[in-house]
Amino acid sequence: MAIGLKRPNEIEKLRAANEIVARTLDYIAEFIKPGISLLEIDKVCEDMIRSSGAKPAFKGLYGFPNTACVSLNEVVIHGIPDNTILKEGDIVGVDLGSNLDGYFGDSARTFPVGTISKKDEELIACSKDALYFAIDYIRAGMHFKELSYELEKFILGRGFVPLRGFCGHGIGKRPHEEPEIPNYLEGNNPKAGPKIKNGMVFCLEPMICQLDGTPVIGKDKWKVTSKDGLNTSHYEHCVAVINGKAEILSQV
Repeated sequence: MAIGLKRPNEIEKLRAANEIVARTLDYIAEFIKPGISLLEIDKVCEDMIRSSGAKPAFKGLYGFPNTACVSLNEVVIHGIPDNTILKEGDIVGVDLGSNLDGYFGDSARTFPVGTISKKDEELIACSKDALYFAIDYIRAGMHFKELSYELEKFILGRGFVPLRGFCGHGIGKRPHEEPEIPNYLEGNNPKAGPKIKNGMVFCLEPMICQLDGTPVIGKDKWKVTSKDGLNTSHYEHCVAVINGKAEILSQV
C-alpha cells in the first residue's frame, strides 16, 4: 500500500479546494427546508463550486451524473438527486467534491429538514460526533486500523452500527487515493497494517445505520441503503496530519 505524503504547499492547495466544499455546505444548511427539491440542492451546489473557480469533482466521476450525492432518509450514500421534494421530518445527506487546480476537496453532512424525530436527531449526532471523536483521536504513529477500531466502538456505543463495505479514503491530486479507512475493524488486530504519518491527507466519513449495516445497492447502481431499510446518516471531513495531529481542511 503506497500512501503518499503531501508537502506543505500541496496541503495548502488541498485546503483551498476543501474550503470551497465547506462554504457550499454551510450555505446549503440554510437553504434546505420543506418544499425544496433534491435537484435544486444539486444546482445550488454546482453553481457555488463553479463560481468559486473550481469544478464539481463528482460530476462524471465513475459515471456519476450530478454534482452532489444527495441521499434522502434511508439512503446513506451516493443518492442521485431528482425531483423529489423535501418534506418536514426528512433527513438528507449532501456529499460534495471540488477540483481546484488539480487538487480535490471532499466533505459531507446530513441535515434535518424542519423538525425531525428524536431517533433521527440521535442518528445524525452519532455520525457527526463519531467524526469529531476520530479526528481528535488521531496521532502520528498510530495504525489506521486502530482508528477504524475506535470508530466502530464509538458507533456501537451509541447504539448504532457502521455501514459495511464502504470507507473513508486518501485524497490529493486524485479524489480517491490510498488508504481505505473503514468505520470498523477488518480482521482481529488493530495494531496491524500501515501507520498514520505527518503529511498524510485523508477523508474520514462515518456512515451510520440503525440495526443492520449490510449494504443494499439500488436499481440505479448508485444509491446505498442498509438491509434494515431504516434512516441513515453520513458525515465527512478531509484532514491533514500536521505536527502529529489531524487538522481539518474542509472547514472555513
